[in-house]
Amino acid sequence: MIRTTQIAADRAFDEARTVLPAEVARGVYIENPPGAEALKLMHLLIGKAGGRMAEDVRHELRMADIKKIDGMRNHTRATLRKLFVELRGAVIVFDDTEAQCEIIGGFLDQAKLDYRHDVSDDILVAWWFGRAFREMAEKSCHWAILDRQTVFALSSKYSILLFQHIASLVNLDHITSKTFSVAELRAVLGVTDGKIERFANLNRDVIQPALAEINQTSRLTLTATPHKVGRTVASVTISWEEKPVDQKLEAKRELDRPKVGRKARQNGTAEIPVRAFPASGGIEFDEHWKTTKRAVGCNMDNTMIAEKFRAWCTSKGMALDASNIEKAFSNFCAKVGRI
Repeated sequence: MIRTTQIAADRAFDEARTVLPAEVARGVYIENPPGAEALKLMHLLIGKAGGRMAEDVRHELRMADIKKIDGMRNHTRATLRKLFVELRGAVIVFDDTEAQCEIIGGFLDQAKLDYRHDVSDDILVAWWFGRAFREMAEKSCHWAILDRQTVFALSSKYSILLFQHIASLVNLDHITSKTFSVAELRAVLGVTDGKIERFANLNRDVIQPALAEINQTSRLTLTATPHKVGRTVASVTISWEEKPVDQKLEAKRELDRPKVGRKARQNGTAEIPVRAFPASGGIEFDEHWKTTKRAVGCNMDNTMIAEKFRAWCTSKGMALDASNIEKAFSNFCAKVGRI
């Protein structure tokens, strides 16, 4: 049986995605759930460790490398310390069904922030994973492969926790939804007891904002359907589907845009400027249009496809700066196809 650690080792070259044990992705830590920034740090630590996540060894990276990551805050030693405190306090409960016992422990054993060269922003961050996490990772045979850019773009812990949970289920055969009791969904989302108790508030303040954020920045489209027993919502079904190519492309563009204004674009109150198609020449040096072309599998010469598309626009009376010009070009390239 293939282990999660082997998959992580095999994908060590892929810096765009993180292999996460499904046990972590599905929210096995049930007490003291970390906040959004601490969760992002958790993903970074696991991704950095890769296939060695189950080993009792020292892992390390530098503060300067953390600051290069789009979506991570511009951390200082003080802010990073707070995140490690959060992660150190997260409780992991791993049910080892083979041994018929539950393992309860921490995600981290110890972390060190070596600030001898703090003046040059060269803080060395070192950490050791806790025994409970290492045992769980060693035994794990199920995993989630998450797009790091999406995880780092999500702004709330609810969005991150829901996204990583669903990502662990996406590749299971013939499964496109999961029904949670309200209590189970609260646990997945990290909503602690005594907070946001009414379902109407949970739906308005947690579930719907998380769905909107995930749908805006990921390759998936999620929907939530509540189920009532009498007048009380007893369970919620979360369904998901892969976006079509043009919508995946739009999600990637959103990730590449500045985070400022994302909320407005999410709720449709922002005006997004139209990117006009070049009026002459090819698209050899225009990564945006080249990416659009490649995304649908078209391999026609970049100058030829540009000329043919402009001719098609002329025949249809479509301006090169029309509001739907990007979708029109994507559809045109899909029809042209491979040559």
